[in-house]
Amino acid sequence: MLRTLFVVAVAGSLAGGVAAYGVYRQVEADLPDYRWLADYSPPQMSRIFATDSRLMAELAAERRVFVPIEAIPRQLQQAFISAEDQNFETHFGVDPMALARAVVMNVENYLGGRRMLGASTITQQVAKNMLVGSDRTILRKVREALLAIRLENALPKSRILEIYLNEIFLGAQAYGVAAAAQAYFDKALDDLTLSEMAFLAALPKAPNNYNPLRFPEQARIRRDWVLGRMLADGAITQEQHDTARAEPIQARPTRRPEVVPVGQHFTEEVRRELLSRFGADRTQGGGLVVRTSLDPELQAATETALRTHLLDYDRRRGGWRGPVTNIAHGPTEWLPALEATPRPPGMERAWRHAVVLEVADREARLGWFERAQPRAPAEPRTGRLFLDELSWARPVIAGAGGQPARLGPAPRRMSDVLNPGDVVMVELEEARPAQGRTPARPERLGLRQAPEVEGAVVALDPNTGRVLAMAGGWSFERSWFNRATQAMRQPGSSFKPFVFLPALEAGIPPNQRYLDAEIEVPTGAGVWRPGNADGRVMGYMSMRRALELSRNLATVRVAQEVGIDRVAEVANRFGVIENMPHFLAMSLGAGETTVLRQAAAYASFVNGGRRVEPSFIDSVQDARGRVLWRTQARECVGCEAGPESGPPQLSDNRRAIVDPIAAYQITSILQGAVQRGTGGRAATGLNRPIAGKTGTTNDFQDAWFVGYTPDIVIAVWVGYDEPRTLRRAGEAGGDVGGGRLAAPIFRDVLAAALGDSPPVPFRAPPGVALVRLQHDTGQTIIEAFRPGTENAARDPTEVSGIGAAERVDSGLGGLY
Repeated sequence: MLRTLFVVAVAGSLAGGVAAYGVYRQVEADLPDYRWLADYSPPQMSRIFATDSRLMAELAAERRVFVPIEAIPRQLQQAFISAEDQNFETHFGVDPMALARAVVMNVENYLGGRRMLGASTITQQVAKNMLVGSDRTILRKVREALLAIRLENALPKSRILEIYLNEIFLGAQAYGVAAAAQAYFDKALDDLTLSEMAFLAALPKAPNNYNPLRFPEQARIRRDWVLGRMLADGAITQEQHDTARAEPIQARPTRRPEVVPVGQHFTEEVRRELLSRFGADRTQGGGLVVRTSLDPELQAATETALRTHLLDYDRRRGGWRGPVTNIAHGPTEWLPALEATPRPPGMERAWRHAVVLEVADREARLGWFERAQPRAPAEPRTGRLFLDELSWARPVIAGAGGQPARLGPAPRRMSDVLNPGDVVMVELEEARPAQGRTPARPERLGLRQAPEVEGAVVALDPNTGRVLAMAGGWSFERSWFNRATQAMRQPGSSFKPFVFLPALEAGIPPNQRYLDAEIEVPTGAGVWRPGNADGRVMGYMSMRRALELSRNLATVRVAQEVGIDRVAEVANRFGVIENMPHFLAMSLGAGETTVLRQAAAYASFVNGGRRVEPSFIDSVQDARGRVLWRTQARECVGCEAGPESGPPQLSDNRRAIVDPIAAYQITSILQGAVQRGTGGRAATGLNRPIAGKTGTTNDFQDAWFVGYTPDIVIAVWVGYDEPRTLRRAGEAGGDVGGGRLAAPIFRDVLAAALGDSPPVPFRAPPGVALVRLQHDTGQTIIEAFRPGTENAARDPTEVSGIGAAERVDSGLGGLY
């Protein structure tokens, strides 16, 4: 019997061995390739930075910051080793002692109906996460163990630990220890305390169960357990252990470091360009470091200027469009009802949404809530709104038969504006002490509403094309649509410089006189009869004066003389309107372009006539600092040489699109448009050379101002997304043109950009002839001539209009 049992045992062992070897061979043949882990770099966030190195945005599918093992504090490494794999430094990938302990404990757990425990080493966890997956089968554990052994033979311990600490998920949308340190404590790794390191090491088992904001006691207990393991391993002293245990877990959660709070349209434009240039995977997981041209202070001033003037227009022209919604307003009902009401999109940060609790004849009492912290309970507050500040809140009455809407009478009692239960947006206006004859005023509320009218601003450097600031609308929250780059709008009279430029290129002097009088132009659809904005004619005037005053009729005659084909070629050359139709009405801005194109085109006037390609990104680097792409407008010969090679030589490789003299002549005339013409509001109080041009389109649907100094170009547009008139029924419209709506925005942005810098004159190019002569207004000015054309102005009687013809409206004219 003993011999039989021995034979059976031997046979069984042989059969088991053969079967195990067969399983081993099958598993080995199916093992994935692990050698690529030697050069593995985990997906990590790409970051976008402003020109002052402040963070603008993070782009990531997984929020991760890769940190080399050398930059991870040794004490933090030890915390994870003590918590997850005490024998990491000595085992060969699998820890037999830990495996034996796990088998005994799992038998007890199985009999007691408790959860089974694992015995995976850090190396096995890397194999599971990176190579074999997480399905709970015996075969997977075998594959995981085999791969762990091979990883230990192929990679150093430090590399395995580096992959683990950068790859592991630690809750709060954080992957890796660097992102977790930011997410829980808003700290860099070097700034973590021992207590905080131990807490991070406690997270891998169940990060959501140890979130200190939701489960502070469980988080503390698990942290203390990690500290005990570190003490047992000799990684910390008893004193360090006791000090760390006594330290409370003070979570200061943040999903990201402090970011620039402005420029969302700019950031979205950068993101689109990155996706186009590098693809989605590399943009969101390549750890790109993107340096942009955004100036945060100028961007903030740009957004403030645009919103201020859009609000100003809305109060003067918009009327009151009613509450956001209506909710229960009882003493115990209004707070929970208001908390459940979604925040209206486009609401300013300083505004609150409030509910009307009581309405009297001359005032109303409103309630809203504040929170000390994002997760803190709502604290109710109440305040009063007074009728004497609501004269602007006139009802909007829709126009009949396609006519513009009109405003009703000013409210005479509070119930004309608000009713109990109305949810509205308000801003808390602080108390004002008495000053001179101005009496003191208590704290009160101001009624607010987001305007329907939209706008866009672009500010760029004319010498490099770098976009310094860009506002794509009232609010990125309300609409991601970027009106600076995506909206195609008629430029109106802001297009006229590109009509006068070919005349100057052809040698026609700025003092050449053209007739500002009625004109009729035959077209395929009949006869086109343009008109001036004021409906008047002024007779003969110089080309300079015609552009300063934006006279449509004289502009049409200039376009007739140079030819609309030539105007279209100039528009294409400057990138304003590509493939412009060859209709004479296009000379008055009937085509379509964008705010960004206008800014770039005007930049060529000030930089000596070179084509400007706007850029948002200065450079892109990979996660290891290698430059992948750089915006390079100039070549630098010798920049990489040593000091013994002498100074480097900069060469401008941008394409020349107009000769410098013609560009300077346009600049000189556009200075006159600001000093003596339609753009006067653009320079109020600035006391420096400024050139620019207003633009207002047919029926006052678009208001423009594009202007510049030697150092910056700013383009401004105001209008509705769905084109409609900016004026109200019965109004002439002079108060809603480019000079009234867009030029003040330009002025505020320019003032912020220039600050206290000294005035800089426009630089005249070599060869230009500067002649003192008498302006049409009788003033003496310095006029810029192409050499030899100082006395070339022709007899104005040589320029005549087109003869009379049948009166037919072509539908193309009427742009101012």
